[in-house]
Amino acid sequence: MTKESFQILAPCGMLGYGFPKASFLQGMAHKPDAIVVDAGSTDAGPHKLGAGTAIVSKQACKKDLEIILTEGVRAKIPVLIGSAGGSGARVHVEWTRDIVMEIVREQGIRGVRVALIWADIPPEIVEASLAAGRCEPLGLAVPTLTPARLAATNRIVAQMGHEPIVEALAAGADIVICGRAYDPSPFAAPAIYRGFDAALAYHLGKILECAALSAEPGTTKDCMLGTLKRDSFIVQPLNAARRCTSVSVAAHTFYEKDHPYILHGPGLVLNLAECTFAERGDGSVEVRGSRIERTAVYKVKLEGAMHAAYRTFVVAGVRDPLLISRIEEVERLVEQQVREYYAEIPPEDYRIHFINYGLNGVMGELEPNRAPAHELGIVFEVVAKTQELANGICGTVRSTFLHFGYEGRKATAGNLAFPFAPSDVPFGAVYEFSVYHLMEVDDGLSLFPITYEEVQP
Repeated sequence: MTKESFQILAPCGMLGYGFPKASFLQGMAHKPDAIVVDAGSTDAGPHKLGAGTAIVSKQACKKDLEIILTEGVRAKIPVLIGSAGGSGARVHVEWTRDIVMEIVREQGIRGVRVALIWADIPPEIVEASLAAGRCEPLGLAVPTLTPARLAATNRIVAQMGHEPIVEALAAGADIVICGRAYDPSPFAAPAIYRGFDAALAYHLGKILECAALSAEPGTTKDCMLGTLKRDSFIVQPLNAARRCTSVSVAAHTFYEKDHPYILHGPGLVLNLAECTFAERGDGSVEVRGSRIERTAVYKVKLEGAMHAAYRTFVVAGVRDPLLISRIEEVERLVEQQVREYYAEIPPEDYRIHFINYGLNGVMGELEPNRAPAHELGIVFEVVAKTQELANGICGTVRSTFLHFGYEGRKATAGNLAFPFAPSDVPFGAVYEFSVYHLMEVDDGLSLFPITYEEVQP
């Protein structure tokens, strides 16, 4: 007999961010049908994809996974991980797989099937799609994807929809480790597999991907339970200190989107114009009216990163009101002096950038309130072709800025206060998105191969 409800436990908004064990066990007491956790994001830019490193530490990831896996396997509940390792490339999936297998060994877990869904896209596929006019940049700011930029790209991943995840579940997977995924897809997939409405499943996934961030007070570090029904779904926090309201859930539905109620995903468009959000009186909210439309052409979002430069930066403080009042003028003069000193170096080989926290450090030129604070935190960086060049020019910027003479200056001991020694921090490689495109594909399965590993009983 078909179940009339399907429950999904979301432990936290990012695997490795942590969650209260009591909240998780409260969720397990509801006997959920799936445990799903997102592990990925491009919020921090392309570095993790380009460098092949994870967003969180192994220690943090393992700490979360130990309770998720041991409790999930014991209760025979499938565990799904979206965008493994942060960026979902092969290196990130393998990193997550190794942590999973380490826990499996240490906890004596037996008789489970692990599915690995790969999201890496060979550059020749992208090149052929570009030539055929089946690949387009996602936004006007994306640089032209030339053959040279494509050849320099370290890794390319595509955001999978629910289809390959459903296939893994149908093949009996107990643990599913996804490469790069559209964030709601791992949440929607198990519900769709069990016959529930795709529109409701995806809308619920959009909310659960950040766990308790849609509650009040909101956080990504606490658990949330989602209950799908045939014509609605319910979201409820699993911590008595939190509650959901119609406003908090509706607001989270629309965050990180460029349209108030249209959400684009792989091969689909979610239309939430007619949704209603009703408080149920117990800290939970019931949502109705989600609709989904299949697109005429199935498109997936591609993300690729290439090594662009090297960075060195300095953190310093300024408290002299005279310097603060003309800080941007002084910074322009400092840069001018440095560039004159290094006249033999082509100007395009390096960039100097100042960030003035306390003036406009967050919003830059868009800052509407340009009244400076009584002290400023100054971050200045040099991005250059080589680390040696970045180090050298940053050192010159620092020493020039430190002793730059401006009108009215009384003390000559130095303009900058440094909280750290050494003051200059070589950051290393800098990456940029070389691929940030939509690519047409035949279906939602062909780009995402699945391999299985058996942990014997």
